[in-house]
Amino acid sequence: MSEAEKKIPRRDEIDPKYLWNLADIFPTQDAWEAAFHKVEEETAAFARLEGHVAENPREAIRSWYRLGDEITPVYDYAFLAKEADNGDQNAQAMTDRARGLYVRLMSAGAFLEPELLEMPEADLLAVQNDPDMSDYSEFVRRLLLQKPHTLTKGEEAILAQMGEIVQGPDAIFSMLTAVDMKFPDMVLPDGTTEPLTEGTFSQYREALDRDVRKQSFEHIFHTYGSYGNTISSICSTAVKSDVVLSSVRHYASARQAAMEPLEIPEVVYDNLISVMHESLPILDRYLELRKKAMGVDELHMYDLYAPIVSDYEMNLPFEKAFQLVLDGLKPMGEDYLDKLREAHDHRWMDVYPTLHKSSGAFSSGSLADVHPYVLLNHNDNLDSAFTIAHELGHSMHSYYSNTHQPSPKRDYSLFVAEVASTCNEAVMMRYLLTQFPEKKAQAFLLNHFLEQFRTTCFRQTMFAEFEKIVHDMAQKGQPLTQDTLNQVYLELNKTYYGRVCDVDDFIKYEWMRIPHFYRAFYVYVYATGLCAAISLSEKILTEGERAVKDYRKFLSAGCSVPPIEALKLAGIDMSSPEPLREAMKVFSETLDRFEEAIS
Repeated sequence: MSEAEKKIPRRDEIDPKYLWNLADIFPTQDAWEAAFHKVEEETAAFARLEGHVAENPREAIRSWYRLGDEITPVYDYAFLAKEADNGDQNAQAMTDRARGLYVRLMSAGAFLEPELLEMPEADLLAVQNDPDMSDYSEFVRRLLLQKPHTLTKGEEAILAQMGEIVQGPDAIFSMLTAVDMKFPDMVLPDGTTEPLTEGTFSQYREALDRDVRKQSFEHIFHTYGSYGNTISSICSTAVKSDVVLSSVRHYASARQAAMEPLEIPEVVYDNLISVMHESLPILDRYLELRKKAMGVDELHMYDLYAPIVSDYEMNLPFEKAFQLVLDGLKPMGEDYLDKLREAHDHRWMDVYPTLHKSSGAFSSGSLADVHPYVLLNHNDNLDSAFTIAHELGHSMHSYYSNTHQPSPKRDYSLFVAEVASTCNEAVMMRYLLTQFPEKKAQAFLLNHFLEQFRTTCFRQTMFAEFEKIVHDMAQKGQPLTQDTLNQVYLELNKTYYGRVCDVDDFIKYEWMRIPHFYRAFYVYVYATGLCAAISLSEKILTEGERAVKDYRKFLSAGCSVPPIEALKLAGIDMSSPEPLREAMKVFSETLDRFEEAIS
């Protein structure tokens, strides 16, 4: 371990109240082992139903969902332990075993859907409409929709057995970047050195000192570039797997395979790219204003995260930041705030960066009988405060869905997954703008809001466009090498930023550090989610209790209705490009306010 690494705290050096409490899932590893073996036994028992589903389809469906409820805590316990410390060999082993068990379960149950679909459609409709099977009605409805893409029992079994292999690129990427990859230490202006990790990169890229920002970018991206052949091979394998699996299931493309089962028309994806392209002049205007306000002749990629208002800071240690979240989300209702306090007091959250902890942040809300878990890497700044609001938005979405829906209808769609999180942020931002009326504070906050539009609407759409291009390349048989992937990404950066920014060559490596690319055609929902959230937050703040009540309907819907319909419960229609354009209008208006604030 280097001297710099020694400065990153170990988990045993953190106050336990800031570490999540996995004992809420299983009190001991022995309890986890017992649950693991129970799932093994019940998986074997379920496998014996093969060939007999039509004899009692209702019980087969119920048994399958019971097994799903039992394996979820087994997998999550191991996964969360590993995410908190990727260097923990025991947690790695548990995660590998849990992943293997999940694959065996999928393999053992691969016959279920094909055998159900072999039944006469009238019999399946009878199951769907049976009042005693109301919990499973959406499962049957979606099953019938996917009939053209469901294979024979033998073929489904083969695909299920390949599950662990298909997940391989994501697992390899995670271990490479979280454990094996090391970055050069940062040399600060006073000559001291500090460790550079994925967890600390965000604070360095926001540094006031331009040389520090440049150094952090070059260290991060050149390190990734030095692993370029390996990471390109990992990514290429993942993309080709997407393409092959979509073809096997008779989809026209990998994108269709990702979106059609969620009942999201592909035009939603195309609308997003189209509207963001037509809105690039607004982005250019913001970048020009940033360039002028920073007083630089050239605006580099490493300048994009620097605060424009350099003489104003919000130092927000975790406790202060959390209280700010509570105050900002008061419009959501007192019962909503009570759950947030419970998240704090009962250790739902893992708060600080620690050695070998995964970077970034996420909420894991699949444990309906426990509570959501939230991974943070808090850095005492405004971004980290908004991250708390964001991830707890996910958690509250999961909480309401888990509370109001039966197991088969709890798991809300990826398409709406980012709405509740960004709605929390938008409501909180409106509160902060009323609480800090000074010009510098207004400029500081408005800059943060503008950056949310830049990084969520434009940057995530650029990621989505990258995914589309490279999947299209793979489908056409074109090579996905380091050079071709770098070139695609560099040209996209020039398209989005090149009219104003000096697009530094090292930015071509940035795609290599984006973990979302191992979950194909997901990143676009960050942008669509923000646009929906902006509209929802306006309704909540202007209409009050009535809008909150409608919003709770959306949070509580789970997958009981298609995602487009779930958003309509809250009054938002995302099947049209108009919400995207409305968000761009807010971006432009915010830019007006910002320009006035810094004048």
